[in-house]
Amino acid sequence: MNDYRQTLERLKKDYEKLLNRKNKRSKKHYNGIYFRHKYPVITAEHVPLEWRFDLNPETNPLLLQRIGVNAAFNAGAIFHENKYKLVVRIEGWDRKSYFAVAESDNGIDGFRFRERPVTMPETGDPDTNVYDMRLTEHEDGWIYGIFATERKDPTAPEGDTSTAIAGIGIARTRDLVHWERLDDLKTPAPQQRDVALHPEFVNGKYAFYTRPQEGFIEVGKKSGLGYGFSDSIEHAVIEHEEIMDNRTYHTVYELKNGQGPAPLKTEKGWLHLAHGVRNTAAGLRYTLYLFLTDLQDPFRVIRKPAGYFMAPQGKERVGDVSNVLFSNGWIARENGEVYIYYASSDTRMHVATTTVDRMLDYVFNTPEDGLRSAASVEQINRLIDKNMSIMQ
Repeated sequence: MNDYRQTLERLKKDYEKLLNRKNKRSKKHYNGIYFRHKYPVITAEHVPLEWRFDLNPETNPLLLQRIGVNAAFNAGAIFHENKYKLVVRIEGWDRKSYFAVAESDNGIDGFRFRERPVTMPETGDPDTNVYDMRLTEHEDGWIYGIFATERKDPTAPEGDTSTAIAGIGIARTRDLVHWERLDDLKTPAPQQRDVALHPEFVNGKYAFYTRPQEGFIEVGKKSGLGYGFSDSIEHAVIEHEEIMDNRTYHTVYELKNGQGPAPLKTEKGWLHLAHGVRNTAAGLRYTLYLFLTDLQDPFRVIRKPAGYFMAPQGKERVGDVSNVLFSNGWIARENGEVYIYYASSDTRMHVATTTVDRMLDYVFNTPEDGLRSAASVEQINRLIDKNMSIMQ
């Protein structure tokens, strides 16, 4: 019994030390566009002990972990009730994911999970797995959670235990505690991923950013970052999808691309954070890129800097699915500060801080992709010439 108490006290002490650890800007890899922070803001170890251990010494005298947590990543984000809140994807040892809300007073450390994970209602066709929620505080007054829902493909050949169908679930809430599940989104594409809800009505309709796919992994011919409209949110149906940001040969979004969180409204346009995927000899590489769309037409791209905005660095490159950065949550404050919450390698959550002004400066003054090596050299030479002229 003494060993039990000592082990439990050590676990509690280590847990509180982790949650009370102060975070600070990292001094590595300065670019002036954004500032990474030294420690992850959420890891599997942040998940409460009482979710993982049976703390009754009579039923668990050896203090064994009963329900394991593999990773905590891909969180939606919102500033709500004067707190920074993340709806985190938690993946168990059983490979099933679920959502849980973690809260912080300052957005960079001190995140604590609420007492219980989210109890997400199911539809008549139960989800096998749910994950990667985008949060949108919509002008209709609701907070919407748009998330991936996965089910086994009923048409899969006998013995095929891996073929799946990716769809999009929709739920709404006022408090991030009680969730109302709505019908899954219907689109012309056989499968959908990386969908976010635009925060305003567009011509009286609900507007969605989409990523049509022909298969669970394969995006197919008509693919890219798309959009579509629905008259209803309770029974959301998109009749027609258009691609607003295409995949392009020999770019960071050559193989796949998709919307991250819902865009941020600025005086110069809508800021979008997206992910781009390319194939390498070591596997898929996920990076984040930024672009701007028109204020009146949020689906018309007006500025798009070349290459990636953020890419995995250092320890971020290592995890369950290595060499991946993914973001489906960011928070803009009234003072112009922006908190970008991103996951590394499908394992943990980080934060980078910046401002709207810095991101707009980056978008408008970073060269666009010339799509040729020679064009890249031309851009560098122009910058060198400019710098030399002011040194003389």
